Amino acid sequence: MAEFNSRSSRNEAAELGISKKRVWAIVGASSGNLVEWFDFYVYSFFSLYFAHIFFPKGDPTTQLLQTAGVFAAGFLMRPVGGWLFGYIGDRHGRKKSMLISVCMMCFGSLVIACLPGYGSIGIAAPAILLLARMFQGLSVGGEYGTSATYMSEVALEGRKGFYASFQYVTLIGGQLLAVLTVVVLQFILSEEDLRSWGWRIPFFFGAILAVVALWLRRSLHETSDNQSRHHKDAGSITGLLRNHTRAFLMVLGFTAGGSLSFYTFTTYMQKYLVNTAGMDAKSASGLMTAALLVFMLIQPVIGALSDKIGRRGSMLIFGAGAAVCTVPILTALQSVQSPTVAFCLIMLALLITSFYTAISGILKAEMFPPEVRALGVGLSYAVANAIFGGSAEYVALLMKQQGIETTFFWYVSAMGALAFLVSLLLHKRGKGIKL
Repeated sequence: MAEFNSRSSRNEAAELGISKKRVWAIVGASSGNLVEWFDFYVYSFFSLYFAHIFFPKGDPTTQLLQTAGVFAAGFLMRPVGGWLFGYIGDRHGRKKSMLISVCMMCFGSLVIACLPGYGSIGIAAPAILLLARMFQGLSVGGEYGTSATYMSEVALEGRKGFYASFQYVTLIGGQLLAVLTVVVLQFILSEEDLRSWGWRIPFFFGAILAVVALWLRRSLHETSDNQSRHHKDAGSITGLLRNHTRAFLMVLGFTAGGSLSFYTFTTYMQKYLVNTAGMDAKSASGLMTAALLVFMLIQPVIGALSDKIGRRGSMLIFGAGAAVCTVPILTALQSVQSPTVAFCLIMLALLITSFYTAISGILKAEMFPPEVRALGVGLSYAVANAIFGGSAEYVALLMKQQGIETTFFWYVSAMGALAFLVSLLLHKRGKGIKL
């Protein structure tokens, strides 16, 4: 009896040790998302303070470079990064891909933090800034696919949805950390100091965060095996599109709807509350910060729920909810007077979106075999995200300018309906495919 109890205790201790390692692996894999989104928002928020340093008024060349930089870094480089790091992840291992991507993020942030202005080195300043952002865009494009693949492979069977949901926990956490950085620096430093040198601080901070992510990832175990890495289709776009066309198109379909909904109710919503609803900027910022915090906290709950109801069930809830509720929610927000009512409406939209975001990574990973998994997830996400998610704000503002703002509501709703239709084609085996 004593021997049995001793053996049982050793087994429990071993399981606890494995569980701790698994949690550590999830933290390490998802840490890059925090760095990615911190960098994205910091650049956006602080561009107001450093634009004059790199893009002086009246210089058409630098203005063109600025435009090209936004396009290239934000859109063009993401799909390229999805392909490049997908190839590395499938051909050379997930860990190696994640280490390279976070090093690139660190390098890009350091370059921007230390970069002299136009007054010191002339046209080289905006040109190097452009290259740094393209470098970061490349890294950002590859980060999602490889980390999602790794998290899906390391997660415990039957709890994959719960574990994979932490990818969006860190992703949203990066947004909130960026907001907090802005608030703290605006409180500590004067407007003049921020415009002179203070704007460099968050980029140094971003580089430090990347180093922390690198340290976390160095201890990770590789999840791919030699057989999959040496498969003839490993990391091959040709092999991916030839043998897994249906899966690739399906991922494009529901990612288009999910990504558009996510960007609409997170990054664009603050501008919508100010420009359309007439809310003051300070109230809108506070409201969205609170909403994002709750949004972040509910991700594991929805992820755990998907382990019970299945990925297909979760995606059908998202698709149906986005198709039916988007137009009423955005219409109601047009004339909302109460911040409390606005918060409730936004949280309803974010709750619906959570049925996509919480399982986004694991769902995509379950649709591809190991030899093309990182490439399939990364490339499909990057393409759909660049075309539909990344353009959400531009399309919304363009339609508002043309006086047809409500058309954007129906556009988001239609993409939700597309996600629903695609989700009907998902497997019916319930809780996910064993990876």
